[in-house]
Order: sequence, then C-alpha cells, then structure tokens
Amino acid sequence: MSVAFRRDGDEEHIEPKFEVPIPPGPNLVTARGLDLLKSREAELAALVATQTEETALNAAKRDLRYVQQRLATAQLVPVPDGTVAAFGCRVDFTLNGNPRVLDIVGHDEADAGEGRIAFTAPLARALLGCEAGDFADFGGQPDAIEVTAIRPI
Repeated sequence: MSVAFRRDGDEEHIEPKFEVPIPPGPNLVTARGLDLLKSREAELAALVATQTEETALNAAKRDLRYVQQRLATAQLVPVPDGTVAAFGCRVDFTLNGNPRVLDIVGHDEADAGEGRIAFTAPLARALLGCEAGDFADFGGQPDAIEVTAIRPI
C-alpha cells in the first residue's frame, strides 16, 4: 500500500491549538472591565483545578494565560467627565437617522449585542472627541452621526 494512504492514528491530524491573540495597542479598561477580568481569572483558575481531560485542561490553561496577561497589562482609565465622548462614556447618537446608545470600553469588555464597543472599533473612533450636538463622518458619509448626549458609565 502506498504511504499516501497509510494512517497511523487520529493524533497526527489534530489541529494545533495556538494562544489566544492579544489585541494590539494599549490594554485600557474601565473599573467594570477590570472586575470582569478578575472574575474570569478566578473562574478559569477553579476550572483548571477541576479538569482531568487533557484537551479541556489545556484549553482552560490557555484561556487562563490570556486573562492573566490582560490583567498584567491592564491600564485602568479614570472615569471621564462626560463633556466629550471618550473611553468609559455612554454616547447617545443618531446614525443615519436611527437613534443608538453605545458604551466605549476596552477589548475584553466589548460586547456589541449589549451595546458595548471597543475603543478601537471604527464607530467608536468616529465618536471619540465629539461633544453633544456635534456631527461626525462615518462609513464614508459626511455627518452620518449626530451626538445627542454623553455621560460617564
């Protein structure tokens, strides 16, 4: 039989598991984001202690290393005053006439479904520095965003 058709086992075909990628740039966090990271670290440490199956244990250890790295590099940003859209603010705005509300947060706290976007997201970058009543360009459209209110979260 040709060597091309020989298969010794499934182990040689398992995809390698890589480290969870760290987002580029500074690791800015809100107080809530820092608390979430600390809670996640405790959950993962408890999970690592209870895992007996090698694949699950390795996955839990990998996730724990990621969270520990994020905690080690976390930069807690002071609560903004809310006069301009900044990291840690909730921004009310209209986008193409549709009202929206978003919180500008760090990467690990971001959850678009919950209305929290990372400060590096294109929409967040368009909002940063705006004041209530300002218009901003977005998606190649001039004045697509009108900021209506800003407050700290």
